[in-house]
Amino acid sequence: MRVTFSLAVLLWLGLSDPARAQGQVPDALLPKPTAVVPDALVPPPTNLLTHTLSAKEPDAAWKELDTASQRPTPPASWQTTEPTEKEQVDFFLPFVLALMDKAKDYYTRFPTNTHASEARKQEFDMTGVAMSMGATNQQARLETEEKALLADPTLTEEDRFNIRQSDVQRAVQSKESEGEAASLAEFEKGIRALQKEFPKRPEVLQMLLELADNAEADKARAMLQEITNTAAASDETKESAASQLKKLDAVGKPVDLQFSAVDGRSVDLAKLKGKVVLIDFWATWCAPCVAELPHVKEAYDKLHPKGMEIVGISLDREKESLIEFVSSHHMEWPQYFDGQEWQTKFAVQFHIDSVPAMWLVDKKGNLRDINARGDLEGKVEKLLAE
Repeated sequence: MRVTFSLAVLLWLGLSDPARAQGQVPDALLPKPTAVVPDALVPPPTNLLTHTLSAKEPDAAWKELDTASQRPTPPASWQTTEPTEKEQVDFFLPFVLALMDKAKDYYTRFPTNTHASEARKQEFDMTGVAMSMGATNQQARLETEEKALLADPTLTEEDRFNIRQSDVQRAVQSKESEGEAASLAEFEKGIRALQKEFPKRPEVLQMLLELADNAEADKARAMLQEITNTAAASDETKESAASQLKKLDAVGKPVDLQFSAVDGRSVDLAKLKGKVVLIDFWATWCAPCVAELPHVKEAYDKLHPKGMEIVGISLDREKESLIEFVSSHHMEWPQYFDGQEWQTKFAVQFHIDSVPAMWLVDKKGNLRDINARGDLEGKVEKLLAE
């Protein structure tokens, strides 16, 4: 049996009031202790890896489920050694699977409770997380959960949209093994379906903007114009679309780029005609940029002898950190730096609002591609062959 130690109980015990300790308050004036709480209403200690709830009453079970929903404490060794993706999955996945089952246990045992629908949604969300961690054997369960959720007439539009958006994301992930073109085609298919189902949701237009960022120039231009002309798009999304359109307007035209690199080299794109040039807008603090570097170096090592050049435009803050990074990673190409981050001269001039951004300039000195990340090596080889 447990007691709730409210302020009144603490006062009664003389633990929170100095006056009581000194005998200055008559006992008759002190508040009476609160009533004890029945055991059935107190959530038992929670084992995060068990798959069922111990509590017998719905309120206590809900508190137990809430406690189980807290992120488990990672191993202490992770504070000094960054874990691999596999190590993270191996540690967290058992907790996710257990939480899925606890949520199901709750709404199964207390189907009429006000928290039942929340528990059902939690099970669905965690099943999606489990699948993203590689537990593909949970697909059938996910589909069953989704069907039940979508059939609930009390489901909000927000929740309905989030469920359908997750569908699209999983469908795109399932196409990744087939290549970028297949993934983008699936992404567009999902976006168009969401547009019909949720014509007023601004998030759909944000997804379309993301698709345009990875599409070929002509298709991207049509998508961006659609965004700027759609009332449902947020002002921020419209501004991003307008900025992207300005970048597309530069495709097919010469790129005016001249500077003195951090190592003293003089760079003038006009003097690199006859070469295929990658203009790489990046920063050492940008994790995706760093992750992309091995692919960039691989393409450079293979194609530099055939006429590929790279020009780096760094959005870094500290010059010494940039120089050290470039040296330690054996990046042989010149780097522009002015320490202005997003206000870096060429980032502003060329409307760069995200990094990494990779542009390809053909042998005539004209900008040909503003989304060179996908299949960089293949795109450069194609331009070299012209």
